[in-house]
Amino acid sequence: MVMGVVGNCLVLLVKVMCKGQFSCHYWLPFISLTLSDLGCSILIISGSLLAMLTGGQTSPWCELVSLLKFAFIASSIGSIAILCVQQLIGMASTGSVLFAVTITACLASWVTGVVFGSVPVIYDWIRYDPAEMLCAVFWESSYSDMLIYILCAFSICIFPPYLLIIFCSLLSATGWSSRSNSPDEADLSAVTPLLVVSYMFCYTPFIVAELILLGRLDLLPAPYWLRTLSSVMAYLDCCLNPLIYCSHQDFRMAGLALLWSNRKPLSEPVLTGVTKLEV
Repeated sequence: MVMGVVGNCLVLLVKVMCKGQFSCHYWLPFISLTLSDLGCSILIISGSLLAMLTGGQTSPWCELVSLLKFAFIASSIGSIAILCVQQLIGMASTGSVLFAVTITACLASWVTGVVFGSVPVIYDWIRYDPAEMLCAVFWESSYSDMLIYILCAFSICIFPPYLLIIFCSLLSATGWSSRSNSPDEADLSAVTPLLVVSYMFCYTPFIVAELILLGRLDLLPAPYWLRTLSSVMAYLDCCLNPLIYCSHQDFRMAGLALLWSNRKPLSEPVLTGVTKLEV
């Protein structure tokens, strides 16, 4: 939690205050991803810590945590997908039309996450799960409801951006991209492959747990250890991303300059005296 909060706050400060010290053509999905990681660190991870200390979560915090958890998952994978598409086609986050398209796509990932996160709250499917260390969706009576919800949520919020990430990553790996518009290698988007690998690695237990649930007609959840692992790995992703940004040399140097420079403006030389030399 500390690494996620401190790391993502520093990332936001560097992105806002040190824009001129490093190249970032695709800043909008980076900001969206960082806000998602920061929100998860402040609200979800701290909620898990509080639940472990108190033995559970009470309403309405229980329902809010469950809603936000899915919103942060959807916004994270949506932001990474947008970043992969922008990097592939060389579409920077500048210009009125391109900016409008990018911000609409980022907002859509947040909105769809909130909408699908609200459905279990409305239908009262939320219970505290000690394995996940927070409130989660429990299916107690209807397999069809569970099947419809998970398939709709995944087919709208998870699978489309996941396929975009895989498709764009494969094309980039094979050398196909818009060379005329693509930024140089010093751009912050050079860390995109690391972001993709980190996200896929950290959220694999979550996907596996949901797929196991789909295959059980008795509505029993995934094994206890797998549900715990899915939460821990999702939390790990929030604090890994700032470290990935810092692997970029220009971004790291901008951060170090922000932290350790005195930041006092240099004054112009002032004439304080004149010495006359006689020859």
